[in-house]
Amino acid sequence: MMFSKILIANRGEIACRIIRTAKRLGIATVAVYSDADRLALHVRQADEAMYIGPSPATESYLNTEKIIEAAKRSGAEAIHPGYGFLSENPGFVEAIEKAGLVFIGPSAKSIRAMGLKDAAKKLMEKAGVPVVRGYHGDRQEPKFLAEEAEKIGYPVLIKARAGGGGKGMRLVEKSADFEAALEGAQSEGEASFGDGRVLIEKYITSPRHIEVQVFGDNHDNVVHLFERDCSLQRRHQKVIEEAPAPCMTEDMRAAMTNAAVAAAKAINYSGAGTIEFIVDGSKGLRSDGFWFMEMNTRLQVEHPVTEMVTGLDLVEWQLRVASGEKLPATQDQIQLRGHAFEARIYAEDVTKGFLPATGKLEHLKFSDRARNETGVAEGDEISPYYDPMIAKVVTHGDDRATALRSLSQSLGETRIGGLVTNVSFLKALCDHPTFAKGDVETGFIQRELDVLLGDGKPQNHHIALAALIALNLPKDDVLTAYRHWGPATAATKLLNASETIEVQLEMQSNSGVPEIDVSIGDAVIKLQDVVRDDETISASIDGKTTTLDYFKTDNVIGLFANGMRHEFGIVDQLNVAGSDGPSANSIIAPMPGLVKLIKCTERAIVEAGDVLVVLEAMKMEHSLVAPRSGTIEMVAVSEGDQVKDGAVLVTLEESDE
Repeated sequence: MMFSKILIANRGEIACRIIRTAKRLGIATVAVYSDADRLALHVRQADEAMYIGPSPATESYLNTEKIIEAAKRSGAEAIHPGYGFLSENPGFVEAIEKAGLVFIGPSAKSIRAMGLKDAAKKLMEKAGVPVVRGYHGDRQEPKFLAEEAEKIGYPVLIKARAGGGGKGMRLVEKSADFEAALEGAQSEGEASFGDGRVLIEKYITSPRHIEVQVFGDNHDNVVHLFERDCSLQRRHQKVIEEAPAPCMTEDMRAAMTNAAVAAAKAINYSGAGTIEFIVDGSKGLRSDGFWFMEMNTRLQVEHPVTEMVTGLDLVEWQLRVASGEKLPATQDQIQLRGHAFEARIYAEDVTKGFLPATGKLEHLKFSDRARNETGVAEGDEISPYYDPMIAKVVTHGDDRATALRSLSQSLGETRIGGLVTNVSFLKALCDHPTFAKGDVETGFIQRELDVLLGDGKPQNHHIALAALIALNLPKDDVLTAYRHWGPATAATKLLNASETIEVQLEMQSNSGVPEIDVSIGDAVIKLQDVVRDDETISASIDGKTTTLDYFKTDNVIGLFANGMRHEFGIVDQLNVAGSDGPSANSIIAPMPGLVKLIKCTERAIVEAGDVLVVLEAMKMEHSLVAPRSGTIEMVAVSEGDQVKDGAVLVTLEESDE
C-alpha cells in the first residue's frame, strides 16, 4: 500500500523535487530544516516541517537520530534521503528500519556492496561486468603500489577507495610523480571519508563518462532506463549531462545496458541506481571499450534528463518500489524518445577556479522554455553551509541539436542577480562548436577553459545603458524625462571588475530627434529612442535598437546581454559608509560580500575619507571609507569573513561635536 506521509531527509532542489511528485500522488510531506534553512523553499512547500538543529550539516542533515526522531514525531511512515548527505549511508538505512520506518532506497547490504570501489570492482568482475585494468587489493605500502603502477603502465589514476565526487583522486603521468600524488590522494581520502586507502587504475587518455540508469524492485525485477553522458566535467564534477549519449551505437548500448542490469542483479538491487562506466572515446564508441567505475546507490542529480527521454517519473517509481509494488513498467515498455540536456547552475566564480560563492539572490528569473529544478526563490540566501547549487535547467527536443539549442536559449534568458554564477560559462559550453558536434571527453573543459571564459568585459554601449540606469534616467516616457532633467548634463562613476569608469551624459538634439551623448573616455555613444521600465532598457544605437534586461539594487546594476551578466557598482553610493553623512559612527556593508582587507585597528585615529575596509562582492572590490575624522572604537569583523547586507563592520567613537 502506498505511503500516506513521508519525511524528506534533505533540502534544496531535491527536496522540492520529491515534494512535487508526492503531492501529485496524494502523499503528505514532512520537511526538515536547520537554522540556515528556516525560511527555505522546501520548508515552505512541504505540508509540515521539523527543526533538526544548527546550520552545519554534521549537526542537522547528517544527524541520524534527529532525523528519525522528527519522522516518528511527525507520523511519517517512510524517509526519502534525496541525494548527498545520508543517501548512501548503510548505517542510516539500518537505523530507519530499526525504528520501524521504511527507507525509500536500496538495502543497507546493497549500499555496502558498492560503497567501497575496490570491493565493488571485484564483485563486478565475478558478475562478468568489464572492469578497468588496475590494482584493487588491500596492500597499501607505497613501494608496492608504485610497483603495481609500473605493471599497469602510465598514465594511471590513483583513487580513494571510499567516497566519490573526485575527492582523493590524482592523475599520474610518470613514475617520478607517483609518490607525491599517492600522499595527496591518501591524505584527501582520510580527510574526506575517514579512509586513506586507495586503488590504482589505468588512465584512459580520451575518457568519456557514460552511465546507465537502473531500477530494481523487491520482486526480482531489474530494468535499465538507457544511458546518460556526463563527460562535461570540471575537477571531476559534472557540469552538463545529456541523454542519450551522442554517437552511441546500438551494439554498445546493448552491451552497456546488459552489463548495468547484471551489476544491479548481482547485489539484489532495489530502487533507483546508476552504474557509471569509463569509456575510451579515442576510436569511437565500441562494445569492448567501456569499463565499470562505480555504482551510485541513490537517485542522481541528473535524473531529469532520463525522465525527459522516457516520459517517466523516477521519484514516483522510488515511492512505488519502496511501498512494495512491482516496477511500473517492463523493459520492453520503456522507450527512448528524443534528446535531453541538464545544466547545473551554481553560485560560483568560474574565473577563480570555480570558487563557491554566497549571498542573497536579489533577482531570479528562469526561462519559460525549460524545465527549471530549483530549491530557492528570489530573496533567498545561498549560504556557505551547503552545496551552492541554484538550479538545474533541463531541456528536451526531438534531436540533440534542437535540445542543445533550447538549452543555450534558456540559459541566455536566465536572469540571476546578487551574486556571481556560472550561467554565462554554461552558455559558452552550449555554444562551443566541438560540444555541438558531440565530440567531448572529460578533459574538454580544462583544455578549452580560456576560450570558454572569454574576456567577460562589457562593451561601451552596455556601460552607457548602465549609466542611465544608475542615474534613474529616463523613466517611463523618454521625452517627459528629458524635460525634467533640469541641467542638460549628468555624470556618474561605475565600478566593473575593480575598474572605475567615469561616464558623462549630455542632452543633444539631432535633426529635432532627442539624443543622449554618453562619453566613456575618448568614446562617445549616441543613444536615441531610450525607453526604460523596472526590468528592461532599450535604445537605438547607430540605427539599431538594443533591448536588454537588467536589475538594480541600491548599489549594484546587473545588465544581461548575450548570455552574459555585467555587474556595475555605483561608486558614489558605495563610498558613503554611514547613513548620517559626516556625523555617522558606523561603516556598514552595502551588500553581502567577503571582507577582503581591513585597513584600521581599534583605537587608531583616522581622517574622513580614509579607506577602512575593502569588501569583495560580485567580482568587484569596494572601498568603504571613514565618514568623518575620529577614533576607531570597534572592528567587528575579520579578514575572510562573509558578511550580510547592512552588517556593521567598523564603529567610531562618539563625537563631541
